[in-house]
Amino acid sequence: MRSLERLPRESSRDYALRTIKENIIDLTLAPGSQISENELAVELGLSRTPVREALIELSKIHIIEIHPQRKTTVTLIDDKMVEESRFMRDLLECAVVELDCERAAPADLERLNANIRLQSLYLEDCCTNEFMALDDQFHGMLFDIAGKSRIFQQLRNLSIHADRVRGMALSSDLSLTVVQDHRDLVEAIGRRDGKAARELMEIHLDRYQIDTAAIREMYPQYFK
Repeated sequence: MRSLERLPRESSRDYALRTIKENIIDLTLAPGSQISENELAVELGLSRTPVREALIELSKIHIIEIHPQRKTTVTLIDDKMVEESRFMRDLLECAVVELDCERAAPADLERLNANIRLQSLYLEDCCTNEFMALDDQFHGMLFDIAGKSRIFQQLRNLSIHADRVRGMALSSDLSLTVVQDHRDLVEAIGRRDGKAARELMEIHLDRYQIDTAAIREMYPQYFK
């Protein structure tokens, strides 16, 4: 399992939760794979209690299935949950970029562009995990500029099935197109062009919709 650096003052439960979740999103813990509470505790250098608590939390958002006295598994990707999370993301992100066109300050635009520059560097080095983290950070910034950062945190939990598909797509992939989408979007926000920003976000989010069928053909074992 890929280890993450523990954040300052991060509790054992939160560290376990964040690390396991990220390993599921990036497919290090693949859909359908069995996981052991004991082995996770050893790998994370934690006692079993925070690991158990983290697994219970992950089962609540349907990415872990816990069977008492039996195996614990990473859930297969559910097409219905992918579609529902994308529906929610389409509604929220398109509205958010329109707000950004009203509220973004020059410093906000510079933060977004700095993130995009790092995305390009990581793509050149084929660092998929780092690119995905920056992609998440970019979209989180859009919510933050709009004053909706708490909504983004809720959306992240809803989007985890779609994020796993996104990880497969980016491994394949369309990544350079995604970066250009981000550049075009920031330019539209800088022009205060809400209509263009909304249209660009719709196109950007549709790219993952288009890829799902092809990804399913490539990785049928990962889907329900």
